[in-house]
Amino acid sequence: MRLSISRANLTRVIGAVSKVVESRNTIPVLSHLLLSADGKQLRVTGTDLDITATASAEADVHASGTICVDAKLLGSIAAKAGADSVELSLEGDKLIVKSGRSRFSLATLPATDFPTPPDGKYDATFDLDIAALFAPVQFAIAVNDNRKFLEGVYFHTKKGVAVAVATNGHRLSRHLGESLPEFKGIIVGPKTVSLLPKGVARVSVSEQKIRIEQGDFTLTSNLVDGEYPDYERVIPAGNEFIACADKSDILKASDRVATVSSERGSGVKLTVAPGSIALSVRSQVGAAQDEVQAEYSGEPIEIGFNAIYLRDALQVFPDGQVEIALNDGMSPARITSPVAPLLDVTLMPMRV
Repeated sequence: MRLSISRANLTRVIGAVSKVVESRNTIPVLSHLLLSADGKQLRVTGTDLDITATASAEADVHASGTICVDAKLLGSIAAKAGADSVELSLEGDKLIVKSGRSRFSLATLPATDFPTPPDGKYDATFDLDIAALFAPVQFAIAVNDNRKFLEGVYFHTKKGVAVAVATNGHRLSRHLGESLPEFKGIIVGPKTVSLLPKGVARVSVSEQKIRIEQGDFTLTSNLVDGEYPDYERVIPAGNEFIACADKSDILKASDRVATVSSERGSGVKLTVAPGSIALSVRSQVGAAQDEVQAEYSGEPIEIGFNAIYLRDALQVFPDGQVEIALNDGMSPARITSPVAPLLDVTLMPMRV
């Protein structure tokens, strides 16, 4: 293998796939990238066995070939290269990297050691900005939960419309998207969600895998096993007491009163009354209260929320007005916004 490639292209393709690779591995080849030079391009692949990413870039290939090299090491060398072009050549079992006056000799592993790239049939294929669809819900993904089916985004269709949902049992976020062909709902793991490319991509789904293709980048991932719960039962449909206030006002007031919180996950109490929402926190180190202007005409309601959950829920909405729909102080609340009509967040109350 022998080729020349621009430093910009090399760093781009390495950066695109290296996020998949885990640097600490009991299987040595999984900390490596597979380099494949052929025709007029260099193709770079990384995998952790569950997720595989491949990116390609134009290169001046003098001799085709394949080899595996440490991802972190090659990425660092490419980023620090002193010239605009980088030469890669295989000499025996060493990968020689040259750029300007710099020369590196890197240990390699045979390409045959690298796991076979995933393949298979897909049930549906469509174009979608899947990163934008998932973005407002991923904060609600469960972490370190025994219910593994909650550790991901539930991606499905409802009456021909794309839906992304995530919940940890205490908060739930749902985002509706554009029209899509029907397919069986799937659960996409958090690492895969974090690797989704921004912008419209070609998405293919089956009951076992999801594949995202955008330009010269392809991401293929196994799915989270399990059956997602009937989340719609949790979303309140009849909350008739609606308070409308500025999102930023609530966030700032909540942050101010949370200053006296003595521990992570402590609660904030909202007292909703005509004309205002009062926020208060009481802890062993002190107490605080603040108030924001609100449109509300119902009976006063007191309800407590996990302060962090409230903050996270509000932050996914665009700036402007949010509506908090309540039933009473012991029932779930539903947060929506007129400027984001396809997004809603449900918060379970907590005693404060």
